[in-house]
Amino acid sequence: MAANKTSDDYIRIQDFLGIIIGKWHWYLVSLLITLPIAVYYLLSTPPIYTRTASILLKNDSENGRTAGMSEFSELSIFRANVNINNELFTLKSPILMTEVVSRLGLNEIYLTDRGLQQVELYKSSPVSVTFIDDRQKAGISFNIHIVATDRVELSGFSENDQPITGEMGETLKTPAGDLVVSSTPHFSSDWQGKEIRYTRVNATSIAGSYAGRLSVGLNDENTTIINLSIADASIQKAEDILNTLIEVYNEKWIQDKNQISVGTSQFINDRLGVIESELGNVDDNISNFKSENLMPDIQAASSIYMTQSVENKRLQQELNVQLSTARYIRKELETKSINQTLPANSGIAGNNIEEQINEYNSTVLNRNRLIANSSERNPLVQDFAATLQSMKGTILQSVDNFIISLNTQLQSVQQQQTVATGQLASNPNRAKYLLSVERQQKVKEELYLYLLQKREENELSQAFTAYNTRIMATPWGSNLPTFPRQNRVLIMAIAIGLLIPTVIIFLQETLNTKVRGRKDLSGLNIPLAGEIPYSPSSKKFWKRKKRGPFEENIVVKEGNRNITNEAFRVLRSNIDFMTGKNPDGTVFALTSFNSGSGKSFLTINIAISFAIKKKKILIIDGDLRHASLSAHAGSPKNGLSHYLGKVTDNWKELVVADKQYPNLHYIPVGTVPPNPTELLEDGPLATLIEEARHQYDYIFIDCPPIDIVADTQIIEKLTDRTFFVIRAGLLDRSMLSELQEIYRSKRFKNLAVILNGTVGNDGKYGYRYGYRYGHRSYYYQNS
Repeated sequence: MAANKTSDDYIRIQDFLGIIIGKWHWYLVSLLITLPIAVYYLLSTPPIYTRTASILLKNDSENGRTAGMSEFSELSIFRANVNINNELFTLKSPILMTEVVSRLGLNEIYLTDRGLQQVELYKSSPVSVTFIDDRQKAGISFNIHIVATDRVELSGFSENDQPITGEMGETLKTPAGDLVVSSTPHFSSDWQGKEIRYTRVNATSIAGSYAGRLSVGLNDENTTIINLSIADASIQKAEDILNTLIEVYNEKWIQDKNQISVGTSQFINDRLGVIESELGNVDDNISNFKSENLMPDIQAASSIYMTQSVENKRLQQELNVQLSTARYIRKELETKSINQTLPANSGIAGNNIEEQINEYNSTVLNRNRLIANSSERNPLVQDFAATLQSMKGTILQSVDNFIISLNTQLQSVQQQQTVATGQLASNPNRAKYLLSVERQQKVKEELYLYLLQKREENELSQAFTAYNTRIMATPWGSNLPTFPRQNRVLIMAIAIGLLIPTVIIFLQETLNTKVRGRKDLSGLNIPLAGEIPYSPSSKKFWKRKKRGPFEENIVVKEGNRNITNEAFRVLRSNIDFMTGKNPDGTVFALTSFNSGSGKSFLTINIAISFAIKKKKILIIDGDLRHASLSAHAGSPKNGLSHYLGKVTDNWKELVVADKQYPNLHYIPVGTVPPNPTELLEDGPLATLIEEARHQYDYIFIDCPPIDIVADTQIIEKLTDRTFFVIRAGLLDRSMLSELQEIYRSKRFKNLAVILNGTVGNDGKYGYRYGYRYGHRSYYYQNS
C-alpha cells in the first residue's frame, strides 16, 4: 500500500489567480461601488490650493547698518540680535494670526452651494452683513435667501424662529441682533432665488485654525530664508493671509525694536525738565550775587588763581557729570521692574555699564515677547526673570563701584582746589561761592546740551529703524489643487475596489475547511473513479418546461457533449475498466459520509450513461429510510420493502422500467418500513442480487451514509465494489484521514472515490474541472 499523503491546506499563487479570474464579476461589482464613491467624493469635496511665500530674515550686518547713517553706528538701537527659532515661533503665534483675521475679516464667512460642493464666497459675496452693535458676539449663523434684487429673507437662526423678510439696506431686527444686509459690487440678477449661508465665528478660534494650517520652516538650515505656506479653498484668501501675516509681523517687529527708544526718549525728556529748572536757578543766583556784592566779571576777579585751578575745574566738571548720571541710573535700577527697559546711551563711561544696560534691555524685550505668546508660568519666562534679576544686581554693583570711584576722584580734586582757592588774594569766601555757582552753571549747561543731542539721536533712530525681513518671493503656487488629488483618489478607489474582493476571496478560501477539489484528494491512496462537475440547469426557472420532481436531476442526455456529460462518460469508462471482463464484479454500492453528497444523483445518471450504451441496468433504492431515488420511478407503494418483508416472493413484480430507456429498470423502496435494518439482515436481499446478476449487466444500489445507520455495511457485503461519494464544498477535509483509514482497513470491498460537485469556471480553489471534449481520461489506481 502506498504511503498516505497529507493534502496541502495552503493556497498556491497559480490557484489563487485562477480563483480571481473566475470571480471577475466580484471585482466588477466592487469597482462599480468604489469608483462612484470616489467620483462623488471628488465632486462634493472643494479643491484645496496651496500658496507659498519666502522671506529673508536679516542678520546683524544687514539690519544694523543703514545707508547714510554711519555716524550713528555706535547706537545700540541699530543692532539686531535675532534668534531664528524664536522668529519661526512668532510667525506661527495665534496673536499674529488673530490680527490677520481681524484685518481680512476672516471670521465672517459666506457660503453657497455649487453642485455638490459648498463654496466660500471670499471677497465675492453678492451681499454683506453689518451689525448695528459692533460688539455683537460671535457664534452666529443664518441663511440669506435673495428673494429679489432688492429684497432678502433671513432664516435658520434656530429651529423655532420664523423667516424675516426685508429690504436690502434697511435695519432688520433678528434673534442675532439688529443688522443690515447690503448688496456688494459682486451682486447681479443671477443671484436672485439663491441662498447664502452667513456665519460669524470668534476671531481667536478661527485664528487658531489658520495658525494650525500655516506651515513655517527654514528653506535651508544654513540660511535665514523662511518659507511660509498655507492651504485653502480660495487662492486669493491664501495669498492675502500670507501677505497680511508678513505685514503684521514687520509692524510688530518695529514696535518691539522701538520700545528701547521710547523708554530712552521719556528718560531724556524728564531729565531735560529737571536740568532746565536747575539751570534757571543757578543763573538767578549768579545774577543776584553779582548785583548784591557789586562784583566785576568773574574772569577778572579770578585771574590770579584761574591758571592754577583750570585743570582741577575741568576734572571736577567731568566727574560731576558722570556722578549725576550714575546716580540717576542707580535710581532707575531700584525703581523699575524687570519688564521695563533701562535708559540707554546715558553717556556713563565706567566699567562697561553701557554694554551691561544694553544686554539687560535686550533680555527684557525677549522676555516680554515670550510672555506675549505664553504666560509667566512658562519655564523659559522664569529663566529670563532669574537672568534679569542677576543682571540687574550686577549692573547695580557696577554703578555703586563707579559712584565710589567718582567720589574718591572728586574728593582728591576738591582737596587740590581747596589749596588753590586758599591762595586767593582778597575776599576768598565770595569768590569761592561765585566760582561754585558758576561751576554748577557749567555742569548744568553741559548736561543739558548732552541730553539735547541724545534726544535728537534717539528720534533719528526711531525714524531709521528698518524692517527685520525682506520678501524673497511673493505668494505663489500651482493652479492645480493639492487636495484632493483626482488621480490619487481614483487610483485609491481602484486599489480598494480590487483589494476588497481579493481579501474576501482569500479569507474565504483560507478559512474553508471543506474539500475544495481534486487537489485535496491527492494525499489519499484510494482509487479515484471519476470527477463530476457542478452544472446547474442553464435555463431560468420560469423558462423550464414542467417536469417531474426528480427529473431535474437527470443531466446525462444521449448526444449531449457538454462538460457534465463528458464527465459521466469518463466515469463510465473508468467503471468499465475497473470491472474488466469479470462477470461477477458488476454490483456497485454508492455511499458517503454526508447526506446531500449526491449519491442518488450520481446513481441515476451513471445508470443512464450505461443505458445509453445499450447495457441492461438495474437500480435499487437501498435507502429504506428516505427513498430519494424512488421518486424517479414514481414512488410506487410496492417496492423493495415488500420483498424484504416477504409480502411478495417475486421481486421481478416490483421492477419499474424507465420510460425513456427500456433497458433501465428500478426497484423502488415502496412503503418506508419502520425496521429497515432488520429487513436487510434477514437475507432476501442476497437472493435478489444473486438472481439479478444473471439478468443485468450492471446493478447500482443507492445506499444511505455510513456511520449513521448500519444499512450500508449490510448491503456492502452483497456488492462487488463500493463507490464513496465526496461532495466538494460539503465534506470536511478532516474526514479524509478517516476515509483513508476505512480504505486501509478494507471495511468496504474495492473502495473507490467519486468526487462530485466540483466547480468549473466559477474559480474556487481546486475546483477547476478542465474537461476537454474526447481528450481527458482517468486512470485506475489499484489498491
